[in-house]
Amino acid sequence: MKRQFNHFLFHSGAIFFLAVFLNVFGILFLATLSAPASLRQFDSTNYYLLHQILFGLLPALVLGFIAFKTPLHIIKKIAPWLFLLNILALAFVFLPFFGSRFWGAKRWLNLGFTTIQPSEFLKITAILYLSAWISSRISEQNHRGWIPAAKNGYHNFIYILLPFLVFLGLISTILILQPDVSTLGVISLTLVVIYFSAKTPIWHAIAVISGGMGALLLLIKFEPYRLDRLLIFLHPESDPLGKGWQIKQSMIALGSGGFFGKGLGMSSQKFGHLPAAMTDSIFAILGEELGIIGSVGLIILFFLFFWLGLKIAKSANDRFSKLTAIGVTTWITLQAFINMASAIGIFPLAGIPLPFFSYGGSHIVTELIGIGLLLNISKNS
Repeated sequence: MKRQFNHFLFHSGAIFFLAVFLNVFGILFLATLSAPASLRQFDSTNYYLLHQILFGLLPALVLGFIAFKTPLHIIKKIAPWLFLLNILALAFVFLPFFGSRFWGAKRWLNLGFTTIQPSEFLKITAILYLSAWISSRISEQNHRGWIPAAKNGYHNFIYILLPFLVFLGLISTILILQPDVSTLGVISLTLVVIYFSAKTPIWHAIAVISGGMGALLLLIKFEPYRLDRLLIFLHPESDPLGKGWQIKQSMIALGSGGFFGKGLGMSSQKFGHLPAAMTDSIFAILGEELGIIGSVGLIILFFLFFWLGLKIAKSANDRFSKLTAIGVTTWITLQAFINMASAIGIFPLAGIPLPFFSYGGSHIVTELIGIGLLLNISKNS
């Protein structure tokens, strides 16, 4: 009992206070960053901040607490229904009375007083569903991991790999139609990590990777702008005033910050120069204001989050909890590093938010649900 309490105090306490720090820092940073755009568009310096708190942080705290308090066996039981509900919400974005279109994409449900992005919730419901599905097919008595029915290649394909590919295919089809390929990339990679954390045969990895490469080539063939984005990433100087503008301004912001930064709230790039300064490019503004010290500090904090999440997964009591913890940890860390890598020019612009920092309510809600799940798993370890 004492060992269990010490485990909970160390792992849960550490990840709880880390999440609190990241959220508080994120809100304070967004307060100064969003003021110019808020004043310019709404004659109030606090519009975006209040919107983020009312429709992002507050519901996130409520749902995160529910995720923390709900027994894990109940979460496992309702996981398929949560996933199905999420798929229905994703389908509703295509209906004219429910869906809202921004920047040529149909990703949002219009609730009247605000909008939500169902694809963000898919990050958590897909993790829960896959973890529940895999754990239901695994015999805890079988050290190899998979149920006795899956002893040969045929059964492996029919009972394990094929359902997983159908599951990925369903998610991929809906997100490509929106289109939201960046979110699809984060979700797919996370689900693949969960899948192979369950000791699947090596030939499954070859099949999934080959299929993924083929799908990527098809996306590039049918949507040439994706190839343009890759070429701009490789040669941003080829169109500095057009497609290369965002990465150019991002590098200017980071470079002007120097080692110690200009100081919190002192960014010049936030005054309309850098596109998506409150969302995709927020890390560049952070680098401008807090310098290399602040940027590296944030990277270290996300590495710490990754380590703590894996420690929770390792100590989980059951396979569902273990796979869920792996999934949540992978998703948040992967998304953070893709966002930061895009800002510093070592990864193509992906258009995904920086966890706990970027403006947008849906992603904050799902991230705090993820934190609640990690705390719940740690509590029961």
